[in-house]
Amino acid sequence: MKELTAIDRESRKESLMNSLDGRIKLISAMLIIVYAVTNTNLLVLIIMEIYLVILIALSNVSPTYALKRIALVIPFGGFVAMIQPFFQPGNILWTGPLGLLHITDYGLFFGALLLLRVTVSVTSIVFLSSATSMQDLVASAQKLGVPHQLAMLLNLTVRYLFFFYDQLMNILNAQSTRCFDIFSKKTPYKWRLRKVGETITMMFIRAFEQGETVYMSMVCRGYSENTRIYRAKSNLDYKDLTFVSITVAMIISLQYLNMFVL
Repeated sequence: MKELTAIDRESRKESLMNSLDGRIKLISAMLIIVYAVTNTNLLVLIIMEIYLVILIALSNVSPTYALKRIALVIPFGGFVAMIQPFFQPGNILWTGPLGLLHITDYGLFFGALLLLRVTVSVTSIVFLSSATSMQDLVASAQKLGVPHQLAMLLNLTVRYLFFFYDQLMNILNAQSTRCFDIFSKKTPYKWRLRKVGETITMMFIRAFEQGETVYMSMVCRGYSENTRIYRAKSNLDYKDLTFVSITVAMIISLQYLNMFVL
């Protein structure tokens, strides 16, 4: 939850990327991800990663913060990429003891390709979330045609996620003032486990009560299944069109280089 707070704080900084329309950033990020996962040229993927790093720098995001977020996700795809050289067919470059393991040239290529694809996709998501607030992302997705029921659920989830975090912290603070420590070895494990279960149950009860209160308030204000979320009209300016044009031009140029040069 602290990570979500940090993401929201970073996304509200003033920068060139943060001032762009959310729809443009969402479309650009999706285009980059789709092109990255369908490309098989390592050099092209490296160029795309450099482009995304430049965009993150223009978003006024701390390099340490961006690298930390990327590093948290990369190991999941990195593990899959690391084992590819041992399973993919190809010319054998190395044979392990007793001949049980083999490293092939295509396996090394495919592992590097998979790792770069994951890196570019994760970096694209980091850029999108760091340059756009969660509320703006939901509004942008709705403007692009996401069903209003789904947009309403996402909007309420984002709006009250931080509220329930505050409720959880209040419960934990109340427990700490009564000398309850979940990591303390001085109390029996079963007793600590029971208290954790009570905390989770209390959170579910408060979430249910809060949900009923919010729903009744919405109904009293005219909410129904046909209600649409208010969307302020916003026109795209030259900065938005310039950014998406640069992104599309880069993808077309990389595809041309991939087909005729590289």
